[in-house]
Amino acid sequence: MLKYAAQRLIMMVGILIGVLIITFALSRILPGSPVELMLGHKPTPDQIEEAIKSLGLDKPIVAQFWDYLRNAALGDFGTSLMSGRPVLEEVTTRLGATFELTTLAVIFVVVLGVPLGVVSAVRQNSLIDHLSRTISIAGVALPLFMTGMILQMLFHGGLGWLPLQGRIGSEVLLDYPFATLTGLYLVDTLIAGEVGAFLSALAHITLPLLTLVIASIAVVTRITRSMMIEVLGEDYIRTARAYGYSPFAVYYKQGLKATLIPMLTVVGLTYGYMLGGSVVVEFVFDWPGLGGYVVGAISRNDFPAVMGVTLFLATVYLSVNLVVDLLYFAADPRLRTP
Repeated sequence: MLKYAAQRLIMMVGILIGVLIITFALSRILPGSPVELMLGHKPTPDQIEEAIKSLGLDKPIVAQFWDYLRNAALGDFGTSLMSGRPVLEEVTTRLGATFELTTLAVIFVVVLGVPLGVVSAVRQNSLIDHLSRTISIAGVALPLFMTGMILQMLFHGGLGWLPLQGRIGSEVLLDYPFATLTGLYLVDTLIAGEVGAFLSALAHITLPLLTLVIASIAVVTRITRSMMIEVLGEDYIRTARAYGYSPFAVYYKQGLKATLIPMLTVVGLTYGYMLGGSVVVEFVFDWPGLGGYVVGAISRNDFPAVMGVTLFLATVYLSVNLVVDLLYFAADPRLRTP
């Protein structure tokens, strides 16, 4: 297992370097001048020359990339051209919002999607099976931004139940101040004992969370259904039924257990999909996470910010898949045998 983990870590480093090479090349190809973003529309020639040197744009592109790798290894990811703040500081400031949204979405997708897939497999061609498949197809077919805007029009514009955008009400921060210990507002407000702030944070996260869940639950439900249909035809399932085991024991303790390895893969891929999908969702709902930040950075060719966020998201995605691969050894004892 340790040898496997070491091999995967080496592979991760190679993949990250490849991602950085592609992102670095694209950031230099994109239209728009980072010097203009840094200095404004009418800089003097001396200011332009000084900015080019300070950004390292006077060096060959290979030397620029090497300098970036060396600085990134030391924890220096450059300075954002939009805000003038270090990219690492910008990322850590917005990390909590993205992590809270995507992690909650994954939890809801697993808790709701897996049982729904099991029920659909057990009751094939029933009303609940047709309903779950219809919802799955609709969730996959609708683009994320369209789903988000429909929910905004329905729950904010039509019913007025939920806020349109943002992470928490500005007036709530004045009336119910709290310390951001973890960066997760739902946790920090409870630690501070500010119920009003907690309810506001809960209301603001509901629509973006629902958007991600609708888009992702389809994959988990359909894959769980297809795997359970195959497992329910096995001899040991029929034997368990013949011995009089309860439906819960047959379907969840015996049947679902056999699908654990593929399900771990699906959950890992779903989390990675949500990290990419959260970029669109955060932009639609003005969620102050990494998604909206990187969209603004791309549109303004703020290449240090683009590089920093891309490196972070790629690292998180690869780390999640590494953890999932290591969980295979815990889920299947056969993999632990030499």
